[in-house]
Amino acid sequence: MTALDSLPVAVIGAGPVGLAAAAHLLERGLEPLVLEAGPTVGAALREWGHVRLFSTWQYNLDAAAVRLLERVGWQAPRPAALPYGSQIAADYLEPLAATPELKDRIRTGVRVVAVTRHGMDKGRSLGRDETPFLLRMQHSNGDVTEVLARAVIDASGTWATPAPVGTSGLPAPGEAEARTAGLITGPLPDVTKDGFAGRRTLVIGSGHSAANMVLDLARVARTHPGTEVLWAIRAVTPARAYGGGDADQLPARGQLGARLRTAVDTGAVRLLTSFQTSRLESSNGVVTVHAVDGRSVEAERIIAATGFRPDLTILSELRLDLDPAVDAPKELGPLIDPDFHSCGTVPAHGARILAQPEKDFYLAGMKSYGRAPTFLMATGYEQVRSIAAALAGDTAAADAVELELPETGVCSTNIPDPTGFTEEPAGDPRCGGQDPVPATFGFPSGLQHGRVGETALP
Repeated sequence: MTALDSLPVAVIGAGPVGLAAAAHLLERGLEPLVLEAGPTVGAALREWGHVRLFSTWQYNLDAAAVRLLERVGWQAPRPAALPYGSQIAADYLEPLAATPELKDRIRTGVRVVAVTRHGMDKGRSLGRDETPFLLRMQHSNGDVTEVLARAVIDASGTWATPAPVGTSGLPAPGEAEARTAGLITGPLPDVTKDGFAGRRTLVIGSGHSAANMVLDLARVARTHPGTEVLWAIRAVTPARAYGGGDADQLPARGQLGARLRTAVDTGAVRLLTSFQTSRLESSNGVVTVHAVDGRSVEAERIIAATGFRPDLTILSELRLDLDPAVDAPKELGPLIDPDFHSCGTVPAHGARILAQPEKDFYLAGMKSYGRAPTFLMATGYEQVRSIAAALAGDTAAADAVELELPETGVCSTNIPDPTGFTEEPAGDPRCGGQDPVPATFGFPSGLQHGRVGETALP
């Protein structure tokens, strides 16, 4: 054994994918060290805990994680039930983190602020692959420490770095002021508790998070007079947002688009198409949103469900090869480009596709998808299973494909019909093992849109 082999594999993020990575590493005889910026495991997921996943429990559980849990007598939830994000955290992630194998290998309240090679910047090549990684961490008490690792799996997600509402990839003039004034919220607020009733709310975005919020607001409007729901999308039509309908192998996911269409057709929601935000003006608790084409609309709250971006600043001293369009690993980028793929058309993939020029460094989970909102949590579980095998030297297992994904549609939804326009769909075991994080999403795309379960970790 070399000095490098004695070091742990650092896993950044203690969400579903990060903890699954730790479980798979343990099964491979490798030592994991999980670093979580939040105060608890699943911290990002808890922020959209009121959102219900469209995939059932049986598709939200990682196999290696379940094997750890079963050793301590854990009882799995009813397989066909559709869990909320909060239930994933409380009934799955918390017990998993408390297992004897993981409890001392997880550090919370520790934010990784930089990853590099020990004693080397990006420009140094000689002996680079044999040099350990160095992770610099800031603790919740302000202390800064460093740790060495033999390999790094960055499963920190994208929840903390939402995309702006402005066009051209830049915040619109006035956007920062509106956010500071509390007029713009994140992608998945709990609209039943956060002061949306009786107000005019504009939802911006056409993904999973936006769909969830539009329908939740429509439900609030049914019982609270004066509640208005506006929905702005950049596309010419909402056809993509309406998804695959009856053709979706996840019935709950297909129902999301059907409900959305009905809400618009009945006038419960006012849809603004081809709406590209150019600037915002805030005054006396009202924000006026101006579009590039000269239109404008006033709202008392804006829900920005415009997607997420990966935070790559902590990786600036590593040698990465990323797709120029979506900021995902270069080989993965064309497979997940949202202009051409939905959640179900992305093929299962593992370590070979995710490999970087920086040996033994991997992006996994929602962060591996960069700006693409099509992530499914089961995809993340397959990723880390393969990565753990690769780090253990089992190339055959790393290259094997052990996942089939469902076809068509968006990636997450709230199951109860928020508008009353359709009947609630039953859970369906055909969903082939997928789960998003709020991308919403999807992790919501997500989920963490979004969410294996989908969320629109947006």
